[in-house]
Amino acid sequence: MSAVSPLMHAALLAAGAGLLSVAAAPALAGPLWLQPTAQGARLRAGPPDQPALALPPLQALAAPGADATHAPGPDGRIARGNAAAGDLRLTAVEAEGQRVLIHHQARLGRQETSPINDLELVPTEPGGRRFRLMWKGRPVAATQVEVQTDAGWQRLLRPEADGSVTLSTPFPGLYVLSVMASVDGGKARFEGQDYDEVRHSATLSFEVTSP
Repeated sequence: MSAVSPLMHAALLAAGAGLLSVAAAPALAGPLWLQPTAQGARLRAGPPDQPALALPPLQALAAPGADATHAPGPDGRIARGNAAAGDLRLTAVEAEGQRVLIHHQARLGRQETSPINDLELVPTEPGGRRFRLMWKGRPVAATQVEVQTDAGWQRLLRPEADGSVTLSTPFPGLYVLSVMASVDGGKARFEGQDYDEVRHSATLSFEVTSP
């Protein structure tokens, strides 16, 4: 098994008016992902096979989609009121110093085939192992997608001709897929502060009960 950097990124193709191309560039922070809990989920930092790292300072925490009425706590926990409400999502904004703004977009579950977050890995069928990267509702191509599990298994998925990636799940456990992207020429103003770079991370986590 080859070592995999925890900082993965993607190159997005321009897809329609007003969308900038997204260039592959090193990210300053790793992606955040959702870990299932008995009550719902909590936001995690760091590899799933290691103790949870402290979350970076986050702003604009929100739970889009079916659980939008369940506001996440300051520790990134989402209390789920309806277990059948669909996949869970959490978004957050992180400021890296005074230069880079990172939009974290995490999803738990692979039953829904339509995206809600701006950047999202979406299964092509409920519970499937084939995924497309979507940017604001439209498919885009990723250069690579990182996979990590709570058992320490790691892989890099390379896109097929249509930009999709297919994952084998050889054993039960928690799987976390991640993509990080940097917007070409992206500038933003957030909470009164100007940023020279805007980056996005998208993670998809789900549990496999049988291979």
